[in-house]
Amino acid sequence: MADSPFFGFESYHVVLAALGAVILLAYWIPRFLSGREPAASALLIMFGMLAFSFVPGMPAAMDPRTSPRLWELGSELAVIVALFGTGLRIDNLRSYRHWQPTVRLLVIVMPLTILSVALLGWALAGMTLAGALLLGAVLAPTDPVLAGDVQVGPPTEGGEHPVRFSLTAEAGLNDGLAFPFVYLGLIIAAHGLAPGSWLVEWFARDVVYRIVVGVVSGAAMGWLLGRILFAIPLRNVLADTGSGVLALAGVLLCYGATELLEGYGFIAAFVAGLVLRRAEVDHAFHGKLHGFNEAIEHALTAVLLVLIGGVLPVLWPELDWRHIAIALALIFVIRPLSGWWSLRGTELKRRERLVVAAYGVRGIGSIYYLGYATSHLELVNEGQLWATIAFTITVSTIVHGLTAGAAVERATKEEEGRSV
Repeated sequence: MADSPFFGFESYHVVLAALGAVILLAYWIPRFLSGREPAASALLIMFGMLAFSFVPGMPAAMDPRTSPRLWELGSELAVIVALFGTGLRIDNLRSYRHWQPTVRLLVIVMPLTILSVALLGWALAGMTLAGALLLGAVLAPTDPVLAGDVQVGPPTEGGEHPVRFSLTAEAGLNDGLAFPFVYLGLIIAAHGLAPGSWLVEWFARDVVYRIVVGVVSGAAMGWLLGRILFAIPLRNVLADTGSGVLALAGVLLCYGATELLEGYGFIAAFVAGLVLRRAEVDHAFHGKLHGFNEAIEHALTAVLLVLIGGVLPVLWPELDWRHIAIALALIFVIRPLSGWWSLRGTELKRRERLVVAAYGVRGIGSIYYLGYATSHLELVNEGQLWATIAFTITVSTIVHGLTAGAAVERATKEEEGRSV
């Protein structure tokens, strides 16, 4: 019986069983502690770390230092689905004054974050300039995947308080806008700090061209999807089928086409969702699209968070107090202070400014950017980068995940749903 093929344990099946058990527990246990929708992100990481520590060879098999492409592709799909859904969430584009906090978060806070983290990585942790810049770039964007508690409500349901609107729009756009700085880090790593040889090309191609293509392509694809779903053929439109899988088809088409044009697909995915939401704005099918999209997003995110927990043990040796200090500084000092300062003079009240400044959730987007960078170029500080990012995401899911819902609810309670 020892050699019988019927009673062997396949490691793949053990992994599937562990994934399922961990996700169920992470969503079930919070029901005993809170009446809220469970903030399961931190538990997914913690249970993943515990479960996969007992699966022979599992943490090493998922090591992002040796398998960055796996992490890049998995997180890429999760982010584009989340960005498309984020665009679909926004019912009312409103006035520029309503967008002003988001613009400041993108134009002021994100570059300040990149610069601050890069300086700490270089001066405190002794990273190379390219490695430090990459660390700043991959940690700068807030996450559309893990920020559900601070975002606006689903389509047609409202809940677009300025706090929620600002954090939603920021998360929708800054994933794509961080990409030029990732490319900048890769260019410096490959060619050295000699701006005369690459600065003009980087700015023209990676900043101007790719952002413009992302916006234009996303708007065009969103408009086209709106026509296909709601207008053509007039008496037999696709929206009448009620199939939410069209959301996934739309985002894959939009992202893939934009990337083929060398534009930023992340920007295109968000803009496409935003533009599609303008088509037949009161149609109930928008809610179905968003619901299906959100289900895929949550499933992908849950798997990725469990896997992050699973690889933490193999990354711990790369983590020392300097990398821990950088992560804590980002979450508790850099983002809150730069956000608070940049939001002066906007429509946000004092408590609202504090919440928007503090709740810059870090997550899946950072995994994608580092996976992309390390699969395209071998970096000196690669292990330190992965360890710092994994630790930052873990801290963010604990601190933000357990407090965001209550904090945003208190900040928006008096005026939730107000319109401009």
